[in-house]
This record gives sequence, C-alpha cells and structure tokens, in this order.
Amino acid sequence: MDIRQIFSNNERWIAEKLKTDRNYFEKLCLEQKPEILYIGCSDSRVSAEELMGVQPGDVFVYRNIANMVPNTDLSAMSVINFAVSHLKVKHVVVCGHYQCGGVKAAMEQADLGLLNPWLRNIRDVYRLHKTTLGKIENEAEKYKKLVELNVQEQCVNAIKTPDVQKAFKERALKVHGWVFDLRTGKLKDLEIDFDKILKDIMEIYRLD
Repeated sequence: MDIRQIFSNNERWIAEKLKTDRNYFEKLCLEQKPEILYIGCSDSRVSAEELMGVQPGDVFVYRNIANMVPNTDLSAMSVINFAVSHLKVKHVVVCGHYQCGGVKAAMEQADLGLLNPWLRNIRDVYRLHKTTLGKIENEAEKYKKLVELNVQEQCVNAIKTPDVQKAFKERALKVHGWVFDLRTGKLKDLEIDFDKILKDIMEIYRLD
C-alpha cells in the first residue's frame, strides 16, 4: 500500500460524509455518548465499527493483542474506568475472534520474548480449563474453544474491576462475551452465565 493513498481516501471519505450530511463533522465534535465499551483484538482483519455496523460516537473502542483484560494492564484498567465511570456506558463487550494469532501463539511452546508475559495470561486461561480442552482431540476445535474461553475469562476480569462492580449497584450495566468468525463474518454471542461462573468466587472479589 502506498501510504499517501490514505490521504486521498480520507478526502473521499470527507466528501461522502458531507454529501450525506453537511453538518456531519460539526455533530462529530459534540460530546461523545457511547452506550457500548468494546474490548477487542488488534488483529488488522477485525474492524470493530464495521463488523457491528455502527457509526463514530456509538462505541468506545479498546483493542490489544487477543482482547485481554488483565488487572495489571493500566491501559485496559484506565479504559474501563473512563468508559464505565465517566462515559456511563450501558454495555461492556469483550469480543474475540477465531483464527486469533495471539491465542494460537499462546498454545505453542515457544519463547516469544517480550510477548511472553502478555501471552502468559492466555496460557493461564488454558491452565484453568485444561480438563475441558484436554477432551478435545481436534486441534482446530481446541483452538476455537480456547478463543471462547479466553473471552469468558476476560469478561470475568472486567467484572472483577471496582468500576464495573460499582456500576452494577448503580445502574443496569451488562457484560457480554462475543466471538467474531473471520470465515463467515458472523458475530456469535457466547451467552455466558456469569452468575453461575462467579457464584463460588465473587465473595473474594466483591467490593462493598
């Protein structure tokens, strides 16, 4: 790609927006009021707004390798704090995707240097669900299941944060776990039963 082409694309995009609404950019300058915090993967093949069919201002987006929400990552924690406690979003979505390079790398026994501590979070997910994953003989299916379980655990990590717990008490905030299928373009709601998953451990993490 010729990097200069991006500026030509930008000019065409501006013209298209103004053709539809001549006040488009004036409206865009107004205070943002998104209802959704989307935590997704940085994979270049996965465009958050495009796959959801939403417009600028509808979704507050945060992306990193393998859609992680580790409590040691100040960037992720800051995003949750701002979106939940200041923007007052109504939904927190963690969206993974099949064919995720980060999850695949975590499944391999290789020294990846600086990526090691980051991918260890996914390996911890593997350890937590080793019994379930061990029953899956097909490697491709095991890979897909780990993608789903990683989404589940990152949702749990989000629920453990003080901002989300406080919001649960104050308003109807909901947490969702989704997976995007690159082969079909479809979004899948994992319909995770968080009450069941957290039943025996939430008393450890609950903040009064």
